[in-house]
Amino acid sequence: MQRTLFISDLHLDPARPDVIRALAAFLDHNTDCDALYILGDLFEVWVGDDDDAPLVAEMRDRFQAFTKAGPSLYFIHGNRDFLLGDDFANACGGQLLPDPTLIELYGTPTLLMHGDSLCTLDEEYMQFRAMARSPAWRDEILSKPLDERRAIAAHIRAASSEGNSNKAEDIMDVTPIEVDKIMVEAGVSRLIHGHTHRPARHQVANGERIVLGDWEASGWYIDARLDSIELIDFDINQ
Repeated sequence: MQRTLFISDLHLDPARPDVIRALAAFLDHNTDCDALYILGDLFEVWVGDDDDAPLVAEMRDRFQAFTKAGPSLYFIHGNRDFLLGDDFANACGGQLLPDPTLIELYGTPTLLMHGDSLCTLDEEYMQFRAMARSPAWRDEILSKPLDERRAIAAHIRAASSEGNSNKAEDIMDVTPIEVDKIMVEAGVSRLIHGHTHRPARHQVANGERIVLGDWEASGWYIDARLDSIELIDFDINQ
């Protein structure tokens, strides 16, 4: 049976072994799918493909086993793991895609994004995003020693958590006009993204916007087939 799966916002971290176990089980149980798309923030933090942390090696091995079983694997950058590169993706048997990416999903043109670029009212974050996505900034960060990169990442995470606690909820959600704009520009009637941690299916002017949830108490995924598409949640401790 043809089916394609989508996940995002797992925020894998050694401090959350339950999420790591849930992803391992998810991969083991879904080797019969056509493809798995990971739409950003797979990891809580990513300091470079040369990271020698045990979690990085474990996930590389698990993804290798998954792709060797048959499915295709695709990654899109999130706001936490935007330094993830081709070396890691290729080592997993996968491919790193640009954000956004347009695919033909069983006959329906579908736009895939992480979703952070849609939150245009969060001007402070959008400024950081523009800087962090610039090749010069990325090259400068990746040229630093691993320990220094880890310290920088910890500082950015702390500043982000503090800043977000003082922001209005609507600022951190997508801007409807931006959703309409990008769907029109791409010529699609379906948009799939994550980032906001607000899983839902929204009817919009140009079709449907499906938002993946973060893996906290529940895991979330989209199961797309020839004649259906479902947003599904499950207990990560089941």
